[in-house]
Amino acid sequence: MVWFQSANVKAKPVRKVCFAAVLMVTQFFSSNAHSAEPPFTVKSEQILLFDADTGSVLFSRKADQPFPPASLAKLMTAEIAFKALAEGKLQPDTAFTVSEHAWRTGGAPSRTATMFARLNSQLTVNDLIQGITVQSANDGAIVLAEGMSGSEQAFAQTMNERAHALGLKQSVFINPTGLPQDGKQQVTLTDMVKLARHLHDSYAQYYPLYSQESFSWNNILQRNRNPLLRLNMGADGLAMGGTKETGLSIIASAQQNGRRVYLGLNGAKSVLERTEDAEKLIRWAMNDFVKTPVFNADTEVAQAALYGGTQGSVGLVVQEAVSVLVPVQDKTKLRSQVIYEGPVAAPVTKGQEIGRIQILHDKDVLLERPVYAAQDVAEGTLRNKSLDALYELATGWIRRLLK
Repeated sequence: MVWFQSANVKAKPVRKVCFAAVLMVTQFFSSNAHSAEPPFTVKSEQILLFDADTGSVLFSRKADQPFPPASLAKLMTAEIAFKALAEGKLQPDTAFTVSEHAWRTGGAPSRTATMFARLNSQLTVNDLIQGITVQSANDGAIVLAEGMSGSEQAFAQTMNERAHALGLKQSVFINPTGLPQDGKQQVTLTDMVKLARHLHDSYAQYYPLYSQESFSWNNILQRNRNPLLRLNMGADGLAMGGTKETGLSIIASAQQNGRRVYLGLNGAKSVLERTEDAEKLIRWAMNDFVKTPVFNADTEVAQAALYGGTQGSVGLVVQEAVSVLVPVQDKTKLRSQVIYEGPVAAPVTKGQEIGRIQILHDKDVLLERPVYAAQDVAEGTLRNKSLDALYELATGWIRRLLK
């Protein structure tokens, strides 16, 4: 493995060769990375604050540590319904019946979040998804699951298959509500923020339900349970949860002046603490960061060593412009780092993905993007391969020793 570093990402990176053993992974974003600590106290134990425009992780704390989702599971329940509606496999006016199981487990007798659906009554899909998104209704989630899949268990299997397809690597669902049940039901903030972004980007017709002010069913009016919607900071979703063991959680999103941020938070000790932490973090993200261009599209960011080619290296480029968000008061500590498995075997095709570039603030990774070969490089002659083999024989042991 070879990486190149740059003390100033705006300048052409310095080709500094160092061998190490690092797996090549290209990710949507790196949730273990974060920028500087916020200039205020955040009491919640787990946090992920993410900027959608640049893909920058603004702050992270234990974002990949699993915890029980509770009502956050309904984000995946809603995704299954939205997808079926978008594909025409489910109709808004389709009616499903409230079973005794749905009524006892998630309805009025359960004393949990509910839309108070009557036993054996029928609700349309349109009403059910409002109950789920606005009221976090457990009876609505169960009725929808039973209507779509026949049972909670069958619906949970669909949830897990869909989570896998979306790249939610550590999420496991047992039921559509998040209510306690035998089995290890878990999510991470990384997965839930990724899911929230997917819901916003993929379902423009249904995402506004998360900011709907209220919903009435069975002559009972309930306001949206998300307190951030009423704080005048552009919040427009999504869901809250919590357990006695791991504390209270929220997955939120807000938009101001064309910028959108996503927040995942877990481990708050009270509703007030959860709300205060979320508000402070979102306002900080919106007000205290500046967008900093790093590379233009098709900019060469480094050279990768080649093995057995007509030349000894190939340029690496980013295909899209790269920008990051950094604290307003500290924009001077950015640097870049390109990581790839090397030397790369020829032949190489222009546009071939070679590795990834990371943008760092001090030692913290803000974001990463794939890098690609800037040109075609043909396979070399036997003499080229022999010389490269001799070089690898002389130096490769260093790399292997450090693996």
